[in-house]
Amino acid sequence: MMSERKSKGCLIATVAWCFIFFILAVAYKFLVHPYFTNKLTEDTGSSSRYEHEINIAADSFSGYAVLRSPFLVKWLSDKQIKLNVIDDGADYSDRLKGLEERKTQLAVFTIDSYLNAGTRNGSFPGSIILVLDETQGGDALVAHESTFKSIQDLNQPSTRLVLTPDSPSEFLARVILAHFSLPNLSDKWLSAEEGSSNVLKDLKRSNPSDKKAFIMWEPHVAKALKESGYKVLLDSSQLKGYIVDVLVAERSFLKDNPSLIETITEGYFRALFHYQNETDGIQKLITQDANLLDSENLDSQLANAVADGIQWKNTVDNYAHFGIEQQSTAMSQTYLEDIIGNIMGVLIKTKSIPSDPLNGQYHTLYYDQVMRSLQSSQFHPGQDLNLIKDLQAKVETPGSSKAIAATPLNDNQWEGLMPVGELQVNAIGFVRGSSNVSRSSQREIATLAKRLQSFPNFYLEVTGQTRAEGNADANKQLAKARAEAVASLLEKNGISDWRIRTKAAPSGNQNGQFQSVIFSVGQQPY
Repeated sequence: MMSERKSKGCLIATVAWCFIFFILAVAYKFLVHPYFTNKLTEDTGSSSRYEHEINIAADSFSGYAVLRSPFLVKWLSDKQIKLNVIDDGADYSDRLKGLEERKTQLAVFTIDSYLNAGTRNGSFPGSIILVLDETQGGDALVAHESTFKSIQDLNQPSTRLVLTPDSPSEFLARVILAHFSLPNLSDKWLSAEEGSSNVLKDLKRSNPSDKKAFIMWEPHVAKALKESGYKVLLDSSQLKGYIVDVLVAERSFLKDNPSLIETITEGYFRALFHYQNETDGIQKLITQDANLLDSENLDSQLANAVADGIQWKNTVDNYAHFGIEQQSTAMSQTYLEDIIGNIMGVLIKTKSIPSDPLNGQYHTLYYDQVMRSLQSSQFHPGQDLNLIKDLQAKVETPGSSKAIAATPLNDNQWEGLMPVGELQVNAIGFVRGSSNVSRSSQREIATLAKRLQSFPNFYLEVTGQTRAEGNADANKQLAKARAEAVASLLEKNGISDWRIRTKAAPSGNQNGQFQSVIFSVGQQPY
């Protein structure tokens, strides 16, 4: 019995010692050895010349070329800041997670992609500190000219939109679905393709009978239009405040390092100013950037197309977007809070997200103190750079935009407008037998006026629909009066009278009672 107990005791002791040796081995491998290895590396290395190292998540979009530019890298390096731009292949969920886990301090997003990713994640770990750019033709809906004359022709169950999911292309499609009346379009409208270059290949392989339209970005739009038979139904130059790129800072890092964030922002504006004031500076930067990333082989014509499709936002633009600049030169810019709200509305309406995770508190997504600090210091991006001889003579103005506002038309020009489509508007109600608009419909018209501000170069035709039964002349007179009453309310809500034309026409419905007024938009030919 004693021998048996002794044997068991030895076994237990052996197991215990084995366990101890195992723990020691693990500790050595994962704690002791790395410590001495790192210490040896430090002892035989040198101190970094950089005081700060910043990781920023991005992708190969040319709108981010300034962030990768030699000018910005050198300017920050001179201030002992190392900027690492990490290409994550436009994986927005991973990009958001990088902020949340503090692996990256900064990240770029389109506003819609940040709203989508944050909604799926259940939180928004970063705050917008800077509006980088807005596409102004860089994204476009292209189709066979013989198949689709206007957006309204998409209103068929068989229509498919070929595009890259989780990209500005998808959001452009959602803007179209949110604003235009396309009730016959199938819920399965999206046909997924990987990358704009592949969408272009699909376009060239397609037949007009396929009932497909294709959404792509530059330079592939320009490549498509080099060939006959294709047309642009809508591009982002016809929108305002939807496809917008922003720079987002991780919230804790922003709170703990406001001066560092301000320095990076200052450097960005100086780099942008440098390239915009250098002859063909932006085009050269885009070409150089594309070659370094090996993303596209751009000749000068394609580089110009890419540059023309992007409106970079300078200091003055950002003052306006953040609600800081009140000068008249900046008032054409939409407040960031309203931009976020409009984009959220599109995502909810098209069921990209189920509900508003911010409950309308859109100001919680951006931080305006960086821009306020720059403005209070009377910052000018050309100062101390020897870029301009007379700083006072070189006043920075808002960036130019291709989305030029509409101008008054004569009758012949109205008749020559290219149809774009019919707007999606809830039925306008009137007091029975009159042109008095109901109170609820007055609110609908006010909302429509706000929406029209996002389409600054569209003209609106308001058509009062006549009923089939009754006195034809009286019906036509009432229909015209109703159209004019709606137009008057739009004018009271800020839409210029010369952007609107009214008329009466027979209803598309059998008895004309389901929709008394319809809204169609057109634009001048390119």
